[in-house]
Amino acid sequence: MTASWRFSALAQRHRDMGSNLEDWSGMGTAWTYDKDQEEEYLAIRTKAGVMDVSGLKKVYITGAHASHVVDRATTRDVEKISPGRSSYACMLNDEGKFIDDCVIYRMAPNSFMVVHGSGAGHEQLTRAALGRDVSIQFDDNLHDISLQGPLAVDFLEKHVDGIRNLNYFAHVSTRLFGHPVMISRTGYTGERGYEIFCRGQDAVEIWDKIVAEGAEMGIIPTRFTTLDWLRAESYLLFFPYDNSEMYPFENDKTGDTLWELGLDFTVSPGKVGFRGAEEHYRLQGKERFKIYGLQLQGTEPAEEGAALLQDGKQVGVATIGMYSSLNKHNVAIARMPVDCATPGTKLQVQNSTGLIDCVAAEMPFYDKDKKRRTAKG
Repeated sequence: MTASWRFSALAQRHRDMGSNLEDWSGMGTAWTYDKDQEEEYLAIRTKAGVMDVSGLKKVYITGAHASHVVDRATTRDVEKISPGRSSYACMLNDEGKFIDDCVIYRMAPNSFMVVHGSGAGHEQLTRAALGRDVSIQFDDNLHDISLQGPLAVDFLEKHVDGIRNLNYFAHVSTRLFGHPVMISRTGYTGERGYEIFCRGQDAVEIWDKIVAEGAEMGIIPTRFTTLDWLRAESYLLFFPYDNSEMYPFENDKTGDTLWELGLDFTVSPGKVGFRGAEEHYRLQGKERFKIYGLQLQGTEPAEEGAALLQDGKQVGVATIGMYSSLNKHNVAIARMPVDCATPGTKLQVQNSTGLIDCVAAEMPFYDKDKKRRTAKG
């Protein structure tokens, strides 16, 4: 394992299941288990899975200028986020290029929690806070246990009153198994799911009880990398694995625009004043590539980083692929030329085993109207 500077209280639970705890965002994370990964994918799609995503960074922004700092650092209009609600947002550099994504939780009028991954989110917030009446605190004791899948709500309603009434992207402070937690109706799977934010000293008991009590419902522990299967068919990008930091341009600087990534929807209509705003708007219509979907023939998935060909010439790259035995589709997320990003464009993926015919296709491939993740009641 790469030397980590952050440690999950659940590390031994992952080791017991065969994980070597690969480093992600500075934390030893369960990339592998000694069991079938497809079982985990099927559990989340049809029942539920529990996953340790504590490697996400949790940053508190509090004080009189808190809303200004979050507004400056992110693409969302934070004044439209009410306490008890959250919003998915992006962060840009001065060149209008993506540097991180995050979920903004409004805890109170002058209090936010921003949760981000391995990008420069913490640094962005700290930069925006210079000279302001605000406190920035990185909370690495706060753990994040993600319970995802259609039966997640059935499990939680046994222990948390009113959990069925918690709407998509809402959160509530409550108790679970006698411990104080914040439960958020969010996730990264394309399913109805919940993130349970808890203290490090409570994480093992909460994890163990979910695993033990959930077993009869088919709820099982799932490794972090099972998210790759889920995100591929749900159109959920993962920094830097879909970005030019991983697949640099041959004759251009690293960095992608929201227009290229398909994340321009994260900019609140008419918003200005966030870092990189002017360049973001200027770069509309100047896309060098597009993130777009692929539908492959057969059942062999596109390999991560496989070359994308058109008429025998490489034109892009498949960043993640998966074949679903449940949904009977072979799909991938790819970086491709703008003129290829049209449904039906004929392409090929160059796997190590040979060429696979495919066509460009719109995403998401699963739950296109997002009714599953946003379901009420």
